[in-house]
Amino acid sequence: MRIGIDLGGTNVRMGVVNNGTIIKKIAERCKADQSAEVVTNQLKEMLHQIMTPEVKSIGVGVPSVVDAEKGIVYNVMNIPSWKEVHLKDILEKEFNIPVFVNNDCNCFALGEYHFGEGAGQKDLVAVALGTGVGSGIIIDGKLYNGGNTGAGEIGCIPYLEYDYESYCSSSYFTRVHGLTGKEAFEKAQENEDVEAVILWNQFGHHVGDLMKVILFAYDPRVIIIGGSIANAYEYFGSAMMESLDDFPYPETVKKLKIYTSKVEDVAILGASILN
Repeated sequence: MRIGIDLGGTNVRMGVVNNGTIIKKIAERCKADQSAEVVTNQLKEMLHQIMTPEVKSIGVGVPSVVDAEKGIVYNVMNIPSWKEVHLKDILEKEFNIPVFVNNDCNCFALGEYHFGEGAGQKDLVAVALGTGVGSGIIIDGKLYNGGNTGAGEIGCIPYLEYDYESYCSSSYFTRVHGLTGKEAFEKAQENEDVEAVILWNQFGHHVGDLMKVILFAYDPRVIIIGGSIANAYEYFGSAMMESLDDFPYPETVKKLKIYTSKVEDVAILGASILN
């Protein structure tokens, strides 16, 4: 058995995983606005609730760049106090079992590759569209970290007058239209609200431009879209594909498979198999 942790600025979710199945799960609001010690103590306390002698390792996915070898976390998004946290050392001292730390989108990609839509694929990019934009990359069956687990930070690539995250995450709806992504989704569901449908169509074209960047950079066989915004795929998917019509290598687009994530808590599953 292993424990996987999906740490975010809003929630901390963790579960005991046995043979690819989460047999016990807990979640709490993250105490992200408090000191680094308070947040690490929250992790410890939650782990003590589900820890058993059968658990052989702990894997943690964190929304930041990570020294994966040393398990040091730097500048965590939405947890301001976590500037440099030696998380591996802290948790190994507390529980005396191996601890592995990586980027949260890398854990998402691992989960999809082993347990989700990417099963059986050699190459894939798993894209998380939510509060921000990130991705995890599998090349020839192996997770590609880059030098600082930052190989998938595609949301930070400049785009128009901002970056891709500003146009392909929930911040797009907030910045341009004063809505949350959830509110925009609900409006689109309300008798096909015309303005909301147009808004999602615009959003889809921006996501399509992001897909082009992924194709140019990685040329994957499969792209898997996850995160909270994936729930609205029916409202932006067609526009996203239309945006790919002018991609200069049409055969690449024909062969490409794009899926939405279907497995619940796939990032916990991915974190549990870090090594």
